[in-house]
Amino acid sequence: MQNIIVAFAKQTDAQNFKSILMRGGFEIAYVCQTGAQVLTAMENLGSGVVICGSRLGDMMCTELSEDMSVYFKMLLVASPAKADELGLQSYENIVYLPTPLKKDDLFSTLSMMIEGVQVRRKKIKDNRRFRSSEEQKIIDEAKAILMERHNMTEPEAHKYLQKCSMDSGTSLLETAEMVGAFK
Repeated sequence: MQNIIVAFAKQTDAQNFKSILMRGGFEIAYVCQTGAQVLTAMENLGSGVVICGSRLGDMMCTELSEDMSVYFKMLLVASPAKADELGLQSYENIVYLPTPLKKDDLFSTLSMMIEGVQVRRKKIKDNRRFRSSEEQKIIDEAKAILMERHNMTEPEAHKYLQKCSMDSGTSLLETAEMVGAFK
């Protein structure tokens, strides 16, 4: 699963990049012209790589990078002069390729970025599996509140926390903290 978003202000640029990438064996999930479209696409995909120019229809690439989740990386394709204007050194989620661009450079960089995103996602997921004793205590307290107030069993309270967590898009710990806040 590659989850590549191609985003350029000009539709023709976006379509040209899509064609080049597809001929190189990459699957493109979305083609966008604005940052708002990219953000919506990111929500739908969960993780991946955004390939874009320095300016989109409604924002600069640096503004977009600030709103991206940790599960996404940006591949910026721009002239050296535009890259200098942007001050990319302070953006760790942006990888820069200067124009004119060689297809081999594009393909190898994109492949490395996709692999890096997948590794990062797995690492974050693995870290979430192990809760500290403090985090487990918060979850147990939330379950106890639900059991007391709503006459639930422990498995029912746990399942309820999981469902609320999934429905709201928050972690189990965050959901438990919200329940605990209403003691």
